[in-house]
Amino acid sequence: MVHPAFSVVFAVPQLLQSTARIFPARSALLWLRNSASCYCTGNGTMKSKRKMDHLERTANNFRQEVISPAKVCGFTNESETVKRLRLAVINKDFTFKAGQWVDFFIPGLDIVGGFSICSSPGLLEQEGVLELAVKHTVHPPAHWIHTQCTLDSEVALRVGGDFCFDPQPGDSPVNLVLIAGGVGINPLFSILLHVADLYTNQETKGNGYKMGTVKLLYSAKNTNELLFKENILGLMNTFPGKIACNFHVTQQSLQVCEEVQPYIIEGRISAKDLEKHASKDTLWYICGPPPMIESISKLLKNLGVPADCILFEKWW
Repeated sequence: MVHPAFSVVFAVPQLLQSTARIFPARSALLWLRNSASCYCTGNGTMKSKRKMDHLERTANNFRQEVISPAKVCGFTNESETVKRLRLAVINKDFTFKAGQWVDFFIPGLDIVGGFSICSSPGLLEQEGVLELAVKHTVHPPAHWIHTQCTLDSEVALRVGGDFCFDPQPGDSPVNLVLIAGGVGINPLFSILLHVADLYTNQETKGNGYKMGTVKLLYSAKNTNELLFKENILGLMNTFPGKIACNFHVTQQSLQVCEEVQPYIIEGRISAKDLEKHASKDTLWYICGPPPMIESISKLLKNLGVPADCILFEKWW
């Protein structure tokens, strides 16, 4: 495991040497070096003008050593406030596990962004691209993506995170319950897409990991803020009986479209919603605002779910 609070300031120059052949612009190398090192000192003390920024919050998380140049090759508006970014990754050694995030280095910007990957590892393997869905905020990296990022913009990425689903072919089958709040859907959507790839591999090749069922419980203020809902509906239709979803809305005022209506539940995710899925072979993945994670975790523990079966991502 890498502990970047101590090592990143020393590791980055060597990593830059290895990427220089594919990202030769000296200015790009300089901003990458400065962005990664300005947060750390030789004794491991974090130095940041912003309290608990991304690198500081994730200082004890796993990080890969590979830093890869990447180029923006597409983007769409996933909602009024969320932009979905498609990135072509240049380094062939770059990999990630479903559920992980990236350090996001931007030319000329000292602050390093941190965004969960919302695409599957299979998309990277097949097409050399990954996707991020970023909500518009005043935080400089997110603001840059929404106001300055264009096609062919150059950035750099480094994978990190301990929150992931990466079963191996010989592992015992498990069921998953994915619980998302707001933009916390991002890493869980990556996991859901990876599960779909596992199902497809089983159906077409008859080998690989034998996946159990997946239930997604996704909460947002209203249906306009439910990201990827068309994709999620498509996955349910493709894998009936294997992938299921309920959309929980807490402040819905407009009429819900007919396609989504059967899956809508008004109100927050409750103990009653959770208890029907509790079993000894179920893993629970939670991502959302910290108060939601704490509330759901408490409900699960009250239902007798073992602590090691509850996994969560909370770092904003």
